[in-house]
Amino acid sequence: MKQSGKLIAAIASTAMLLGASACGSQPGNSSGSKAEGANVTTWAMTDAPWNPVKDAFKEWNKDHKDAQISEESFANDAYKEKIRTAVGSGNAPTFFPSWGGSPLTDYTKSKAITDLTPELKTDIQGKVLDSVAAEGFRDGKLYAVPTGQAQPVLMFYNKKVLKEAGIDSAPQTWDELVADVSALKAAGKTPISLAGGSKWPYLMWAAYLVDRIGGPEVFNNVLKGKKDAWSDPAVTKAMGMIQELVKAGAFGDSYQSLTADDRKDTALITTGQAGFELMGSWVYSDLISISKDFTAKDLGYAPFPTVKDGRGDPNDLTGNLSSYWQLSSKASKEQKKTFVDFIKTKNYSDTMVDAMLKQGQVPPVKNIESKIKAADDGSGYYPWLYQAVKKAPNYQLSWDVALPSEQGQAILNNLEQVFLNTMSPDQFVSAMNKTIK
Repeated sequence: MKQSGKLIAAIASTAMLLGASACGSQPGNSSGSKAEGANVTTWAMTDAPWNPVKDAFKEWNKDHKDAQISEESFANDAYKEKIRTAVGSGNAPTFFPSWGGSPLTDYTKSKAITDLTPELKTDIQGKVLDSVAAEGFRDGKLYAVPTGQAQPVLMFYNKKVLKEAGIDSAPQTWDELVADVSALKAAGKTPISLAGGSKWPYLMWAAYLVDRIGGPEVFNNVLKGKKDAWSDPAVTKAMGMIQELVKAGAFGDSYQSLTADDRKDTALITTGQAGFELMGSWVYSDLISISKDFTAKDLGYAPFPTVKDGRGDPNDLTGNLSSYWQLSSKASKEQKKTFVDFIKTKNYSDTMVDAMLKQGQVPPVKNIESKIKAADDGSGYYPWLYQAVKKAPNYQLSWDVALPSEQGQAILNNLEQVFLNTMSPDQFVSAMNKTIK
């Protein structure tokens, strides 16, 4: 899944070749640290949600002339290819972002990343929301430190478009969503905007449906490598429901050509051409940048609908937990100090948290309820999302990140065929079972 997003499984395939790696470190609120460090390089995303992080780089560089952070940015999908090539050739920067999951596990196993447990474990666990902090640990040791916003997936919608189609509120059940699709189509709108050209947006529909139908244990069995885990009836049913939605015209006729990086999928919502979009919370910053007037007046948000007789908790979430910094194991002692001091003084500092909230991001930081309340624009979005992350019974990491590389790429390719109606639910199950080893 996306950035701000997401490190797809293809990156993990090069982890064992990695010449550069990652380590976790601690957020904090102090400032003015005099690092006896060295210059470091990093990569980031061009996406708007990364702006507070880049501002933190600038703030650091202003005060540390002999320990500069040199940053280069890439579009999300381009970054996935860039980092894959870089780690395979040993040319990755001093530190770089990922989204945890299988790649992080591979990095630790190959000893490509640094264990910062003695320096930072207590601080991370004290500062960051538990579900987000936990992903940076492997076997009780800290290897990756969260940065940026919490990134669960939710249903965004255009209130005005729904109202004009005779829809009073966001659907709470799958049956209501199907009915809304018909109403929006009749009103001449694209019911649901979908960036199918990027493939990973397909994952969000599959992950939520499987969870709502069968509960978190269905995908947990896949992660455990249980034989024929994909044969769970919840998977077959979910794939069938997806294809019914496609056949109903839910995604329009051009979803295969839309990509997330160019924001055309999001623009369909803001311009009133589409009713819904299932997307990660990172898109809220994009929505604000596209049209503050829209977000203030017509933007709605809701959890993914429930499924009749489903076993999943309606409060379960899927998506990216956050972004995570990783430090190359090739970093010198001085470069390590620069990185660690930067995290201690700038990452999730009060300044960064305030900047994130101003831009529409909800930091996964403990004890910031007062800031969350103060930042709310009246829509209730900030406190709603913050509490959703805190109380989620299960917060499933995006499938393509959580799965080993071969399975991660297979799920993207096979889901694409499901959405194109060129692969039946049974064929999907069979194909995915073959990836389990």
